[in-house]
Amino acid sequence: MTPAKPSLDMLRALTDEHVLRTLMDRPRLTRAEIAALTGISKPTISDGVQRLANAGLLVDTGERTTGRGRAGSYYALAPGLGLALVASISPYGVTAQAVDAHGAAVAETRVELRRNAGERLAAEALAQAARRLRKTAPGGLRTAVVSAADPVDRATGRLVRLPDSPFLVGDLDPTGVLARYVDGPVLVDNDINWAARAERSTGCATGIDDFVYVHLGEGLGCAVVADGAVRRGHRGLSGEIAHVPTAGPDGTAMPLIEVFAVLGLRRADSTAIDVAALEAAVSGDDERAHRVRETLARAVDGVVSAAVCLTDPELIVIGGEWGRHPRLIAAIEAHAARGPRPVRIAAGCVPAPELAGARTRAVDELRTLIVRSAHPGT
Repeated sequence: MTPAKPSLDMLRALTDEHVLRTLMDRPRLTRAEIAALTGISKPTISDGVQRLANAGLLVDTGERTTGRGRAGSYYALAPGLGLALVASISPYGVTAQAVDAHGAAVAETRVELRRNAGERLAAEALAQAARRLRKTAPGGLRTAVVSAADPVDRATGRLVRLPDSPFLVGDLDPTGVLARYVDGPVLVDNDINWAARAERSTGCATGIDDFVYVHLGEGLGCAVVADGAVRRGHRGLSGEIAHVPTAGPDGTAMPLIEVFAVLGLRRADSTAIDVAALEAAVSGDDERAHRVRETLARAVDGVVSAAVCLTDPELIVIGGEWGRHPRLIAAIEAHAARGPRPVRIAAGCVPAPELAGARTRAVDELRTLIVRSAHPGT
């Protein structure tokens, strides 16, 4: 059977998508430059540019090429196509950005939160950040991506209260909170999953399809990347490693989070790890500092070894406020090298990786929405 030929509408939609996505990667281009970059003929590109300009998605910038030959007009994305909201909810507050289709942050805001703020205050802070940024967004906020420093239910996008989670905001519903301010889809995931995606995109795990990201900060967490995708589990709660059994200071088995309690490295009246106290405890050259480093490295290696056995990664990435401490990384590497299945260990290198990962996804979502708006019925 002869395969059906694509319809004219489909061909136009594909051409227009190529034009839009090429201009999303660059601030301005002529029709000849777009044709050269896409490999599509100049007459076909010219038709596409005209359609998109008529639809209000592209504008003639008024600039012209110089030199010999006929002057070419420069085109760019039209203003007012809308922005994407990127928000990070952490123990320190809500940090939010409005980003455009080029990936540039047009505006940024921050709303402070106290530790264990609770659902109501966290919801108010997220809403306040969204209100501020919506005022800066010609065309509105078309989509949002939220990074949360708590477990996230993958079916509902609500935050999940688990024992020994250091940052508790109840079952906050970011999707519901943002519904008044965002016109399109809202995506919510755990901050450690976003951090893992950032390390794979631009960090030390670039190009690696199978790795484990271990977060060691005020809280403990893990993201498993297999076949290039973060594996979130049935409810989205995979990687919650606080209660994984490991070796305690005296060699007996205990949950990972309890190791810090025994060492006196948790905040008073909290399950949060006292990062300042921990860094001070492992930074010296005395016997106690060596003992604390070895205890923590052995405990973390117990979790890493379990992850290696269960997921067979190519790389272990360690991030978090104290996870990238050079002496701790070296101690963890030494313990891991003695195991039956040694795996390379690297320190995470992307600044604010949870926000970077969420921002990349937000830009992708915004671009897709703009492309679809060119041909809503296709």
